Parts: sequence; structure tokens; C-alpha cells
Amino acid sequence: MNRNKKNISWRRTAIVAASLALVLGLAGCSSTSSNSASAKTTTASSSSSSNSSTSSSSTGSGSSSSTTSTADSSSGSTDSAVNSDGTINTDSLFSDRDLEQTADTSNATEYTVSDGQDISITKEGIYVISGSATDVTITVNANDAKVQIVLNGVSITNTDSPAIYVKSADKVFVTTVKDTENTLKVTGTFTADGETNTDAVIFSKDDLTLNGEGTLTISSTANGVSSKDDLTITGGTYKIKATKDAFEAHDSIAIKDGTFDLTCKNGIKAEDKDDTSVGWIAIEGGTFTIDADNDCIHGTTVTQIDGGTFDLTGVECIESTGIVINDGTININSSDDGINASEKSTDYDVKITINGGNITIKMGSGDTDGIDANGSIYVNGGTLSITANSPFDYDNEGKLNGGTVTVNGEQGSELTNQFANGGGGGMPGRGGNGGPGGGMRGNK
Repeated sequence: MNRNKKNISWRRTAIVAASLALVLGLAGCSSTSSNSASAKTTTASSSSSSNSSTSSSSTGSGSSSSTTSTADSSSGSTDSAVNSDGTINTDSLFSDRDLEQTADTSNATEYTVSDGQDISITKEGIYVISGSATDVTITVNANDAKVQIVLNGVSITNTDSPAIYVKSADKVFVTTVKDTENTLKVTGTFTADGETNTDAVIFSKDDLTLNGEGTLTISSTANGVSSKDDLTITGGTYKIKATKDAFEAHDSIAIKDGTFDLTCKNGIKAEDKDDTSVGWIAIEGGTFTIDADNDCIHGTTVTQIDGGTFDLTGVECIESTGIVINDGTININSSDDGINASEKSTDYDVKITINGGNITIKMGSGDTDGIDANGSIYVNGGTLSITANSPFDYDNEGKLNGGTVTVNGEQGSELTNQFANGGGGGMPGRGGNGGPGGGMRGNK
């Protein structure tokens, strides 16, 4: 209401009041309506855990109030696993069954693969697969069921279709048996299943968990493992060569442990091109060697690393809207941006927060940035060593609140934007984007 207008007639006031009352009345009526939903039942012994949580501790924008800025005021998350401050709540990411690395096969159904003979799974249960064959697809079409596929020394080579294809399920577990070698290959161009572009050796329309104590080797002319829902990995050894993504999911990727040797276009990617409110990655542990033609780790919304050992080689090694690193040993060799935060989703703030870990970044020559944020950068802890012409590039603010940061052998006490008046022989107008030593203000 314009409070400067004093000459409003009482009739107009009455009309406005009546209209407002009518609107509020209608809103009150609509708020009392509710939708009922039928309960979904399953005979599985354990169910996947919920990702929602009402409490969290922030590890986000900095340890002091000086870090508060427009970059820290989140626009609000729409994914229950991601907190409003752009951190991921990891308390409920993994169910008990996700974490079980062996399966009880006492009542399992066993299959030995044979050339050209597909395997169809239509009900809940545990299925043990072994043998060597060509042109075999294991298809799961079991609505609302939990299915566990146990790979016990199996080798499948297909020309144009997935080795494992989940059409429908509540959740599918793919488990490798201890001390076994399992190989899945697709050598030609994938053929679509109607409107479904089945472009991965393991392709799932629903939730997918990979675990076990054996080795799974995948070779693909497109993607290695794809879930159009959530992808969870808690154990096993994975050797993947793919012309596209090694692991990709629409909604999320959560990794607890495992050994990963990936040669691909993108290593670990969570993205739904039709919904930018999803696509987060949470990594709690594991050993990762990723050689990517593009991104090693790529999330649409938030990528959080809480532990693990990483040797990453790529164009941009870690990329997401928001990036949180709490722990881990991370070695980065990048030809563009080592760690990059850019707005891929409007639901979360564009920022990089480093709270711990041991991070080493080596950048290629040219117009490259060690850590680049189209928002803000906060270093609150850990050890960070960067070798680069341009170590830092940020649009909003960069704060060094704790930890140890060394750039080109020089330890400093302040992050200096490449566009600011940093040290070194920078190019004109681009302060720290030049010779060694640019990008840090030295201790005095």
C-alpha cells in the first residue's frame, strides 16, 4: 500500500477490505484439503533409507562472520539430502543393505550365461550370474521390488545393448563376489529400446547400488554405468573405459568406498538436463584414479567430498554449483580449472568451501585457474598447494579463514583474486595472472 496517499474514500477502503477477506477465506479452504496415498509394500528384508533430515551442521561459507555475503544466502534447496547452506547431510545416505558387501545366496536363483540367451528377472530376489557369453542382456522388470544381481565371475560381451538393463524396480543391487573378475562390454552402437536411449553397459531407470568385494571391468562405446534415478556405490573395484561418462545419474551419486580406475569423457557425473534442482554428488571415501577428457567429477547442484584419495586429470577436475571439501587427499592436474564453481542450478549458491583435506593442484599454462568460482571461495582449513599462473579467480569474495595455502612455493595469509592487484608478473589489468608468486599476499 502507498502510505503517502491520504485521500482514500471510506467506500474504496471497504471494497479492498472485503476483497481481501474473500481471498483469505478461499485460501483457508484450500489449505484444509489433503491428498491420500496408498502405501507401497515390498517383501524385502531391508529398505533403503530416507535422505531427508531436519537437522544439520553447517560447514559452508566460513568460520567467521566476515565471510557473510550475498554469496552465502542460499536461495533454498529442493532436494532433501542437501541442506539450505549448500552442504549435504550424509547421515542417511546409505541403507544397511547398501553397506552389505556380501549377499546371502542360500536361496538364490543361479544362472550361467549362454550365447544369445537373455535373462529375465520379474520378481524380487537374489540372482547369481556366472559364465561367459556374447549377446546377453540381464533385464529386470519387477515393479516395486528389490532385486540383487550377484556377479560371480561373469563375462558378457554385447554389440548394441546393455549387459544389465533395469526397466522397472524399487531398487537393484549389483554385487561382485570376493576375489572374482567380472567383465561387461558393449562394442558397437547402442540400440534404443523404444523411446529409451539405453546408452550404458549397466543401464537402470530406477535406483541402483553397486557393492561387493570383487572386480568389475566395463568397456563401453558410450556410458559405463547409468542410473536415471539415484546411484549408490559402497564397495568393490571398478575399472571402466568409456567414450562418455564412466558413472552417471540423474538425481544423485553417493559413494562410501571402493577403488576406481576410470578412463572416460566424464568420470562421475550427476545431471538431469530437464531438472536443475537435482544432481548432487557425495563422496565419503574410496580410491580414485580418473583420466577424463572433460570433467573428472561433475555435479549440477552440490558436490561434497568428506574423504578419499583422488588422482584427477582432466579439463576441469571438480565442477559443480556448490563445492564443499571437508577431507581427503586430492591431487589435481587440470588444463582449464582445477576446481570450478559455476551456476548450473539456481537453487544453490555458487561457492567453493574448503574445510579440510590435503589438496594439490597443478595447472597447465595459458588462461587457466587453480580454483575458479563465479561466486565466492572460502578456505577454512586443510592444506592447499597450487602451482599455477592464476591460482584463484572469484567474482564475489575470497576468504582465507584457516588452513595453510601455498601458491607457487609461497605461503600466504590472504587469497588474492587474479583480477585484483596480486603479486607476480601478471598481464596488464589481470593482477595475479602472470608470473610465479601471483595470487597470494605474503605473510608479513
